Amino acid sequence: MPELPEVEVVRRGLVRWVRGRTVQSVDVLDPRSIRRHALGAQDFIGNLEGATVSDVVRRGKFLWMPLTDNGAAGPGHPETSQAPEVALMAHLGMSGQLLMQGPGVPDEKHLKVRLTLSPREGMPDQLRFVDQRIFGGLFVTALVPTDDGGPGGLAESPLPLIAAEAAHIARDPLDPAFSFDLFYQRLRKRKTGLKRALLDQGMVSGIGNIYADEALWRAKLHYARATDTLRRAEAQRVLDSAREVMLDALAAGGTSFDSLYVNVNGASGYFDRSLNAYGRGGEPCKRCAAVGIQSIIRREQFMNRSSHTCPVCQPRPRNGRW
Repeated sequence: MPELPEVEVVRRGLVRWVRGRTVQSVDVLDPRSIRRHALGAQDFIGNLEGATVSDVVRRGKFLWMPLTDNGAAGPGHPETSQAPEVALMAHLGMSGQLLMQGPGVPDEKHLKVRLTLSPREGMPDQLRFVDQRIFGGLFVTALVPTDDGGPGGLAESPLPLIAAEAAHIARDPLDPAFSFDLFYQRLRKRKTGLKRALLDQGMVSGIGNIYADEALWRAKLHYARATDTLRRAEAQRVLDSAREVMLDALAAGGTSFDSLYVNVNGASGYFDRSLNAYGRGGEPCKRCAAVGIQSIIRREQFMNRSSHTCPVCQPRPRNGRW
């Protein structure tokens, strides 16, 4: 499953390639990939053809493209002020890819949906959704006001609107409108383990298993630390660590453990080479080794997943919680 940095890499690529362009035609090659669009393929196509992509927005791992009816909308047309009411939502699932290709490029083996966009010099015209495992998909959804009046998510031209399917999740650590105070209040009210809280999208969005392990390693905190015992400085440390590891991954192009994941340009991420905890069970802790301490990263079962910690610099708390 792509994590937040992967989705942000895709968002930035889409901003460059599709923002301000009009959808000229839509081909649905596999209806299973638009199964979340309840009204079917014709309604899906009807909502998209003639619409202009006004922006690309992300909150957590949710990604959507607000649509306007005016074909002249977008960058360079400030006179268009009508707020979009719907958006094209992209759910990448386990293997979904959004690729920009020229019409001369042969169709990918697992191509599911093709959007042909208005021409733009020097840029390919087709946005293709490719998905081998068919867990992802595209659908058109309503935009609703945000509950706090702030931007819906990270975007080039933020609006106080959010895709209905993403309205239930909290802001993510890379969101400029993220509130640490609100996060800390929620954290202290919970009586659970720290990693479980970090994975709760209603608490903070976008932190998946990989980045939770990495953030906790950087913050020198164990995943079972009870949230209601966290001091403010400790909560700030783990949040700062999550933000830092995501920014590092973003600079590297994302963390790809699956050869199926590629960004909008077809390039794979490589931040996995820089991981300090996740996937390193049985290997020496880099931080401890740097000061001459011998310690081996432990891999333990956690919520049907795995957690990776150093027993020396991330000691398990006496009264920890899962």
